[in-house]
Amino acid sequence: MPRIPLRFGVVILPEDRWSVTRERWQAAEAYGFDHAWTYDHLTWRMFRDEPWFGAIPTLTAAALATTRIRVGTLVASPNFRHPVPFAKELMTLDDIAEGRLTVGIGAGGEGWDATALGQTEWSARERADRFEEFVGLLDRLLIQPKTSHEGRFYSADEARALPGCIQQPRVPFAIAAGGPRGMKLAVAFGSTWVTLDGRGAGRDQIERVEAFCRDAGRAPDTLDRLVLTGFTRNPIGSVAEFEDVASSYAEAGFTDFVVHWPRESDPFPGDRKVLEEIASDVIRASAGDE
Repeated sequence: MPRIPLRFGVVILPEDRWSVTRERWQAAEAYGFDHAWTYDHLTWRMFRDEPWFGAIPTLTAAALATTRIRVGTLVASPNFRHPVPFAKELMTLDDIAEGRLTVGIGAGGEGWDATALGQTEWSARERADRFEEFVGLLDRLLIQPKTSHEGRFYSADEARALPGCIQQPRVPFAIAAGGPRGMKLAVAFGSTWVTLDGRGAGRDQIERVEAFCRDAGRAPDTLDRLVLTGFTRNPIGSVAEFEDVASSYAEAGFTDFVVHWPRESDPFPGDRKVLEEIASDVIRASAGDE
C-alpha cells in the first residue's frame, strides 16, 4: 500500500470514566497515531444530559498514560475560558506532558457552552472579536514572565507565567478557522490551521490560507493544515474508505488528518476492529513501520 503523506490523529470524546478511557489513549499511541485530542466543552450536543468530563484533567491523565503521542484540545474557546487561568493550566499540562501538548483554539459557537455561565449568547461578530483578543492575550501570557492587559473583553494584572512552557517560546497553537478573520489569526499565531470536513475543507480553503500567509510575509509551508473528519463522511467505515478520504485530503494539501474514536452509535459510529486494521494497513505503513 502506498504511503500517504499525512500525520494522523484521533479525537477521543471525554464521555467515559478514566478507568475505561485510559486504554483508548494508550491504544491510540500503540496504533501509531501522531496526535490524540479531546473536545473542550462543558457539554456537547446530544451529550447535555449524558456523562461528559473536563478536557484539561483528561489530557493530564492521558499525558501520564502515554510517552510519545502529542495530546491537545480540539478545540478550546472563549465561551467559558479566560486567558489568565487557562494559560496557567496549559503551562502546567505542557510540563506534565514533557512538551507533547498542542493547544487547539476556536472562536466557539452556539449551544450549551455559550450560556452555561449565565451570559447572553454572543453574536457571531462578538465571538470573532473575543477570539482575536483571547488568542493575542493567551500568546503573551504563555511567553512573557509577567503580563498586564486591559482590553475590551479580558484583563490581566501582572499575571505570572513562571517557569514557562517546556516548549519554547510557548506551546504551539492549532487555530480553527473557516473565515478570513480566523485564518489571519492562524497565520499570525498558529503552528497549525484547523478546519472541518463539513465546512468545505479542500484546496480552495488552503489557497485562501496560503494567500493570507503571503500577505503577512509568512512562508505558506510553515503553517500545517489539519482537517477534522467524520461530520460529512465517515472515514473509519473501512480501510478502503479511510485510505480514499485521507489520500484526497493529502492531495488537496493537508498535512494532518484526524478521525474520531469509533462509537457504538451516532455520532461517529464505527468498529474498533476496523480501526485496528486501519492502523496496521495505513497508519503504520505510512509512517514507514512496515
